Amino acid sequence: MTVLAPFFNIFPYLCGMKRWVTWSISIGIGVSFVVLLVLQTQYTAMMVKMRTDQFDESVKRSLDQASHDLERNETFNYLEGIVSNYVEDLTQVNNEHEQPHSKKVLGNPTLMGVQRFDTINMMPRLSLGMNQQNPYAVPNQQFQMAMRNAYLYQKGILDEVIYSILYSASENSFEERIDTKFLDACLRMDLEQNGVTLPFHFSILTSDGRELYRCPDYTENGNEHTYTQILFRNDPSSKMGVMKVHFPGRSKYVRGVARLMMPAMVFTLILFVTFMFTIYLFVRQRKIDEMKNDFVNNMTHEFKTPIASLSLAAQMLADESVNKTPSMYENLGKVIDTETKRLRYQVEKVLQMSLYDHDNIALKPVELNADDLVESIIGTSFALKVERMGGEIEAQFDAENPNVYFDEMHFTNVVSTLLDNAVKYRREEVPLRLVVRTWNQGKKYFLSIRDNGIGIKKEDLKRVFEKFYRVHTGNQHNVKGFGLGLAYVKNMVRQHKGTVKVESEVGQGTTFTLVLPTLEN
Repeated sequence: MTVLAPFFNIFPYLCGMKRWVTWSISIGIGVSFVVLLVLQTQYTAMMVKMRTDQFDESVKRSLDQASHDLERNETFNYLEGIVSNYVEDLTQVNNEHEQPHSKKVLGNPTLMGVQRFDTINMMPRLSLGMNQQNPYAVPNQQFQMAMRNAYLYQKGILDEVIYSILYSASENSFEERIDTKFLDACLRMDLEQNGVTLPFHFSILTSDGRELYRCPDYTENGNEHTYTQILFRNDPSSKMGVMKVHFPGRSKYVRGVARLMMPAMVFTLILFVTFMFTIYLFVRQRKIDEMKNDFVNNMTHEFKTPIASLSLAAQMLADESVNKTPSMYENLGKVIDTETKRLRYQVEKVLQMSLYDHDNIALKPVELNADDLVESIIGTSFALKVERMGGEIEAQFDAENPNVYFDEMHFTNVVSTLLDNAVKYRREEVPLRLVVRTWNQGKKYFLSIRDNGIGIKKEDLKRVFEKFYRVHTGNQHNVKGFGLGLAYVKNMVRQHKGTVKVESEVGQGTTFTLVLPTLEN
């Protein structure tokens, strides 16, 4: 309630302002909340995208490095074999006590398909151009030429080694060149170095799509975001392979950044909902104020007539100059009795509405034949009233089971209220025509009252059952009432487990339909 207090405190100020000022302030605050929510949503989406791109870039860099490590490891293994063979040959030479300047081809004349070189005399002698008396007095030009020849010679040897590596690699199949344990270790190390510590699963496929290897704990979870890396990318396509890696916790990791913004977004949303609720209460309060003013005006008008009649009767009784005959006393007594009953009915009607709202009214439901009761109501009072106005009432009792469980007095009041409204809201230029019809549908009893009156606008149909609400009829005051009749009808029908519906068209008339549960025969 502490959070809501500032919003409720603005009610007195908002109600005192002009309507266009109030709506301008409300719309401005509402738009501000919406823009704030949109900005927070966009910022959160941008953060998620940035984290996704960062994660993808780190993974791709790690896979590329792991692929490079695999190829470099193959090169190291090849060079290690060359060095090992060279050491073996050198050991064999020492064991045979050969002359240091003799020429001998060491080992097998070929190594993995490449011609072996004379390892004893493969370096050029730099002393050929030197002065024997002063070994340090080497002409600058001769020294540069000697270094150039040495560089070219070593470059040729390096080219031969690289060629031998490529030639040997082309002879081995993709399966023979893959070291899965080494690749797994490199992949883990490279991912950690790039800040990716999530568990991962990987598989290795040949160039034709045949799966060659899967990690022992491989699962399909998270494979909708799979990263691929080509292995031995510089080799012929038949010697290449593909490594596929996916992270089961990738989505959770990427969306984790959104959790940082969730408290702010939730709090903003709460404020927005609170503001909208405050505006709703404000609008509702304005409507209640308007209905209250309308109610006071109607109540004043309704009470003035009986009070004026009672006042006039009292003055006539107190005026000694008026000749009072027995017939006059009888007429004045009827006026006093009629207006007193009318005044008491209006007061009770207003007071009972507070009980209807809280369902505190004491009901005495009994089994009724609804058709008989409706026919009685029509025949006793309304038929004569309609005939005097030049209209007619048509009754069609088609219900096979008219038995309902309803309070007899309140059922009479409900039907009387609907019939009375049809008479009140008639068109003066058109004779009134009422059609009362009953029927059964399933286990329900239907009672409809249709008239050809002025009708109700669509915007008023949703509010005709609200307490104190009255449909505006312009500046005409011939239709009296407090706006409580239809509210009473709906409340009574609801308390008897029924429903009431209304259909209307302006200038054509209105139809009220009561739906009540029936009693089994």
